[in-house]
Amino acid sequence: MPYANINGANLYYEEYGSGPHLILTPGGRVDREELRPIAALMSLHCRVILHDRRNCGRSDVIIGSDLSEQHQWAEDMAALLDYLGASPAYAAGGSAGSRTSLTLAVRHPEAVKGLFVWEVSGGPNIAAVTSPNYYGQFIEAAQCGGMAAVGETEFFAQRIKDNPASGQRLLDMDPQQFCDAMGLWQQAYVVPAPVTELTEEQLASIRCPLMIFEGNIPDEVHHRSAAEALHRLVPHSELYPSAWTHEEWAVVGQHDNTFPGLAATNRYSMKAPFYAEQLAAFIARVEASQPVAAD
Repeated sequence: MPYANINGANLYYEEYGSGPHLILTPGGRVDREELRPIAALMSLHCRVILHDRRNCGRSDVIIGSDLSEQHQWAEDMAALLDYLGASPAYAAGGSAGSRTSLTLAVRHPEAVKGLFVWEVSGGPNIAAVTSPNYYGQFIEAAQCGGMAAVGETEFFAQRIKDNPASGQRLLDMDPQQFCDAMGLWQQAYVVPAPVTELTEEQLASIRCPLMIFEGNIPDEVHHRSAAEALHRLVPHSELYPSAWTHEEWAVVGQHDNTFPGLAATNRYSMKAPFYAEQLAAFIARVEASQPVAAD
């Protein structure tokens, strides 16, 4: 299995196809499987890179950093692209993947040729809605039952199954150290910003082409105001309506696994042809606008 040691973490990655470099990042802390349907279609046009961020999928669980978790993901992504000789690349992703892609462009503009994001996370209520899931539940588990209880949560139990080495590393952590690290990440996450963890000044610094698909009404996690603010602040950006109808989002957006064929792990298979078509056209437009290097 391909791993790269990036900033002290072993990151799992996969590559497919050839052509312009494209790195896809899924939402939440889910693994690369969510975007595999899009990756398969895009591999006909691009060199596609899928990876599990630290604390996701098969990659190492490492709790703690001088940076917020989102900013650490972006630093890892930049270093991974360098490691693979794939910089600059097009960065595409949804939800947390959109934020990580945007953060990459903010922190490492030289690494990004273009951005393609959907369901941009942000809005007035996102911290209250998602912070307990990202951080609060794990702090509570450590406070109540120590690191053994953290390892037994559904999320970390799956991480340990995916990467057994992470289990011992997690159990060896001091519970207070774990809570402090999670608490710092949570503090960074809940600071009000147009797009979660990204200020107006940071977003306005983005200069590469950007294609945005807004969240769906009444989505409080991917509030339309986040996409609208992003479009207002980034000069070379295009804003489009959500790919989902309101009826689809009422089921898919809530990860309703009881609905046949719409499990959270395959929900993007529904929209893979749409996103792949739009993304391929976007990359083709940007590539056509690039000056041809002299021999």
